[in-house]
Amino acid sequence: MGLDELIKIMDALREGCPWDRKQTRQSLKPFLVEETYELLEAIEEDNPEKIKEELGDLLFQIVFHSRIAKERGEFDMSDVITNISKKMISRHPHVFGEEKYNTPEEVISHWEEQKKREGKLRKSLLEGVPKTMPSLLRAHRLQDRAAKVGFDWEKTEDVLEKLDEELKEFKKALKRKNQDEIEDELGDIFFVLVNVSRFVGVNPEDALRKTISKFISRFRHIEMVAAEKGVKLSEMTLKEMDSLWEEAKKQELKIEKRN
Repeated sequence: MGLDELIKIMDALREGCPWDRKQTRQSLKPFLVEETYELLEAIEEDNPEKIKEELGDLLFQIVFHSRIAKERGEFDMSDVITNISKKMISRHPHVFGEEKYNTPEEVISHWEEQKKREGKLRKSLLEGVPKTMPSLLRAHRLQDRAAKVGFDWEKTEDVLEKLDEELKEFKKALKRKNQDEIEDELGDIFFVLVNVSRFVGVNPEDALRKTISKFISRFRHIEMVAAEKGVKLSEMTLKEMDSLWEEAKKQELKIEKRN
């Protein structure tokens, strides 16, 4: 089966399935976000079969939105493909034209200039970064945009000094017990941490997502051991849970060494 067959399946679902017929752009938004994150999870697990499945689920969402647009007389799936094809060709003149770009930095510079010409960056370098992006990733993108014109720290040590400064401000806010001030200072800490991640070449969203996965895995180990012993978590001491947490970490290290 190819894309044409998938489009026909979507047409049939839209016409014959009560649930699919009822959906709108707004109602599909949660599914679009969910499928995207399921794909990210599959990529982090490096599971080819799961990646293939999640790519299909995400593609289906694109086909679904295109079908809704077709019904509204706006565009169809063919227009979506044509549009992205033209965009990729125009933004890669070093591949499809006579331009010569030898480094990734030169390519990115041209990409941003082309976006300006297309009207994607109208009044500010910071335009075009969606407000709905995860906050850590959005902060990373915005900082990266500003850095391209020289608004940036010179070295990692400078950012770490700023982090120390923000931590001190946060501690002062805690002492004053001013909730609005605490929130502001905590936000500043997160923002500086994103700067740190940028300087050391780490995507903050990926880093936090991996840490969350580790937390879930280790906490599940505590839950499973407690269940095996017939003990409720609320009945365990913090020391007992910490011991199981360390046990889970050791198991992870053994698995990493085997791989």
